Amino acid sequence: MLIHKTTKALSLSFLLVSLPLMVSAEELVQMDEEVSVNVVSDTGSLKDYGSVKKVAKELANPNTTLASLIFKNQYRTYTGDLPDADDQTSATTLFQPILPFLMESGDQIIFRPAIPLVWDSPSGRNFGSESGMGDFSFDLVYAPKSDDEVVTAIGIVATLPTATNSRLGDNKWSVGPDFLYGTVTDEYVIGIHPAHRWSIAGSGDKDISLSSAQLFYLHLFGEGWLFGTNPILTYDWEDSQWQIPLNVIMSKTMMFDGRPWKIGVEVNYYVEKNDKFGPKWLFGINITPVIENPLSKYFK
Repeated sequence: MLIHKTTKALSLSFLLVSLPLMVSAEELVQMDEEVSVNVVSDTGSLKDYGSVKKVAKELANPNTTLASLIFKNQYRTYTGDLPDADDQTSATTLFQPILPFLMESGDQIIFRPAIPLVWDSPSGRNFGSESGMGDFSFDLVYAPKSDDEVVTAIGIVATLPTATNSRLGDNKWSVGPDFLYGTVTDEYVIGIHPAHRWSIAGSGDKDISLSSAQLFYLHLFGEGWLFGTNPILTYDWEDSQWQIPLNVIMSKTMMFDGRPWKIGVEVNYYVEKNDKFGPKWLFGINITPVIENPLSKYFK
């Protein structure tokens, strides 16, 4: 049953990507780093990044000027002291568009929403199977133009109680500050992305006070290859609980019928989590096509 649901999640992700982009599957064209590649910028015009390697660098940049759709297909295993905790698994597709809005000054406003689609997840004392949409979250940041290798951003992160089932969300509105500091070169991307959320309204029983920090070190190789780590560390102040994964990611940027795509895999092993019940492993397949930002024309 779980294999079926995981396959369904992957199939639907490919379908959701293919329909709006109208990309044909006739030919996969592998481009080397010396071939010029035209990609669509957020303004809707063609922007020449010169090579697949440079496109890969731009997609790895947290303040990227490229709009894209990210589909993270994730399979988790769990562990804990509760009975049958070690037998639990889940399958989720996380849909994360990146929508940058470039201003005349060169500064950017970047909107990154996230919508989790849960195909199968354990919940309750008896670990019943739940499926549906989780809470909608987003971060909205201002990213000043950088004339050197340093990138920065500041903004807000928020979560809305949109879950189709109370077991798939917190039933809380939450909001807080969001920061970014990093360095982007031709060889690597390194930095930190901390944030904090407090609950401000909602009917959920538990208040939210959650700190998070995404640490990233990504090494860029030739021909669009990337290898590195970008774990997300969290601390729940209400439960005094850390969640810390060891993370490894690898991806390849390529051209598919004239459009850049980034295909990647990731593995997380959680060295710190809730002792009663928490994630043990996460295996992910990430699919990212570059697109035109359909909203940019309304903000010119």
